Amino acid sequence: MQHPVLAITLGDPAGIGPEIALKAVARLKDRTDAGEFALVVIGDPGALGRAGSLLSLPLPPVITEGDLPGLVGAAILPTPAPQNAIQWGEISAAGGEQAYQAVAIATRLALAGTVAGIVTAPLNKEALHMAGHDFPGHTELLASLTGVTGSVMMLAHGDFRVSHVSTHCALEEVPKRATTDRIRRVIDLTLATLRQLGIDSPRIAVAALNPHAGEGGIFGRHDIDVTEPLVRDYVARGERIFGPVPGDTVFVKLRGGDYDAVIAMYHDQGHIPVKLLGFSVDPATGRWTSLSGVNVTLGLPVIRTSVDHGTAFDIAGKGTADETSLIEAVDYALQLAAPKGAQ
Repeated sequence: MQHPVLAITLGDPAGIGPEIALKAVARLKDRTDAGEFALVVIGDPGALGRAGSLLSLPLPPVITEGDLPGLVGAAILPTPAPQNAIQWGEISAAGGEQAYQAVAIATRLALAGTVAGIVTAPLNKEALHMAGHDFPGHTELLASLTGVTGSVMMLAHGDFRVSHVSTHCALEEVPKRATTDRIRRVIDLTLATLRQLGIDSPRIAVAALNPHAGEGGIFGRHDIDVTEPLVRDYVARGERIFGPVPGDTVFVKLRGGDYDAVIAMYHDQGHIPVKLLGFSVDPATGRWTSLSGVNVTLGLPVIRTSVDHGTAFDIAGKGTADETSLIEAVDYALQLAAPKGAQ
């Protein structure tokens, strides 16, 4: 079987995307040269060249789409050249447009089967909007490009996996979005993904929306009226679904191995525990020293994984950006692209 080709989209070239992309390509060189998989970095060669000079790393060759079949090693597929100069750490419409173009090209290639999956470096939401692309982030952008509704964000740090019922919305909107149909879709997609990762009988906990799962209705009835009947339905069909489990204990149980994934009701409920585990901080300086974790979009007709951090404009161009999360995202994409049973 021919090895898979993964597309890495550069994200906003004013951020750390070019640096972590080149660092990841360098660290993965032995594996790509050995034919385990190939990488095509989609973005502005000028931004990559600037990062290469900063890091003293060589650039992969620039290719055309016609060179992708049979690609060995790593290569660069250019996006249209930016119309305006893009500076490290500066939010701009040009940076937002570059990020959009990279994702659009990668999505088209993935839908055509030319690449096996997409791994995204971070974009900046403000820059994306400045460029005229009004999406809250990658998840919604990819859903639009693929014609999908109801995609789901899963964050993962090793075997600590959290899928989200809602993400980028005000807290007051969460109960309206956490409907039976939406929670069911998140559970179904999470079950399918865990099985794709080789877990035959997944255990999933549904986090409660309210403190203490509503405390018998004292703190709200959403968990009682919406989540409990849904969980009973899954259990009756033989699935190992648990909940509603109070949010202040469910992630401790996940870390302890009681579950294979948790369904979080809203953005911060799910993001905080994953990032607390995945971000290492130097106590002497208070600065992040390494970033670990993967963002996976469920429900798309293509495989998409991503780093679990932002553009980090404050350190862009300094050569200190950590590529660990991007490498983990590549490995997660390879797991999802592998035939079942081949993990």
